Amino acid sequence: MPGPTNAERGLNVRARLLAAAKELIGEVGWNAVSTRVLAERAGVRPGLVHYHFESLQALLRQAALDEMSHMLDATASLLVGTASPAEGVEAVLYELDQYNGADPASLLFTEAYLAATRDALLHERMSELMTGFRTSLAAALARSGHRAPEDAASVIMAVFDGFVLHKGLDPELSAARVAPLLRRLTSTDQNGAD
Repeated sequence: MPGPTNAERGLNVRARLLAAAKELIGEVGWNAVSTRVLAERAGVRPGLVHYHFESLQALLRQAALDEMSHMLDATASLLVGTASPAEGVEAVLYELDQYNGADPASLLFTEAYLAATRDALLHERMSELMTGFRTSLAAALARSGHRAPEDAASVIMAVFDGFVLHKGLDPELSAARVAPLLRRLTSTDQNGAD
């Protein structure tokens, strides 16, 4: 039986590099990831980093964007799978409750946000991801009859980000504490009440 083709081996190496980058960004910080350390973690020769990616920065960028895209897609599916946007937003909040600010996903997102302040392309691509998600959320709110769907979607996105960030500083913060406020924000009742 023939072994993997060159293309298959290349895809495997690329996937290993991206997986190693996702781990290392959270473990040591964006700026501390080096080509050598990344290659060691992926179990490949250092020269393969630059063979598969134009630069270390491009690899880190792609790893972060892939993870963010994956997480936003999973979050969007939570919104779609509920009877109302309010229930969807609450489901997302309870899903985010698993992150404590020191877990790998939280650290990756925090590092990516910081790196985006210095990397225009990362900033642009992250903005596109967030805008896409916010637009979907606003559309769901509009379909449910919300009076200010775009504004509510912007605030909800900020709450999601802030919730995960603050959980790292305040372990007592929980979805149960925040959910009633978000339910009022997503309500279609003219008074904003439950």
